[in-house]
Amino acid sequence: MDSIADMLITIKNGYMAKKLSVSVPYSKFKLEIAKVIEASKFIGKVQREERNINIELVYENQKPKITEIKRVSKLGLRVYAKKKDIKMVKGGKGLYILSTPQGVMTGQAAKAKNLGGEVICQIW
Repeated sequence: MDSIADMLITIKNGYMAKKLSVSVPYSKFKLEIAKVIEASKFIGKVQREERNINIELVYENQKPKITEIKRVSKLGLRVYAKKKDIKMVKGGKGLYILSTPQGVMTGQAAKAKNLGGEVICQIW
C-alpha cells in the first residue's frame, strides 16, 4: 500500500468535504512533503502530534486552494526527471514535488539548484 498516495488523497478528500483540517499517520517523508506544500501556500499549518501529522486546509473565497493532486511516481512505476525535463504545471499555477539528493523540494527549486530526481506528485 502506498502511504504517500493515501496522504495526498486524504488531503484532496478533506478539501472536497470542506473540512478545516485532516490528520494522517506520521512518517518523516510525509512530513517533508507536507512542509513543501505548506511553503507553497496550498495548505495551512502543518503540525506533528505524536503519531500523526495534522494538516490545516486553506480555502480562498470558500473554494479549495487545491483542485487536483496526483501521485506521479508509483510503487510499480517510478518516474524520474532531469533538470531539463521539469516543466511548469498548469501555466505556473501548480507545482511538482520532487525527491532530490538534497531533499524534498518543488520542481522550480530543483531546477534553480540544477537538480533532478523522483517526481512524487503534481498539485494545482
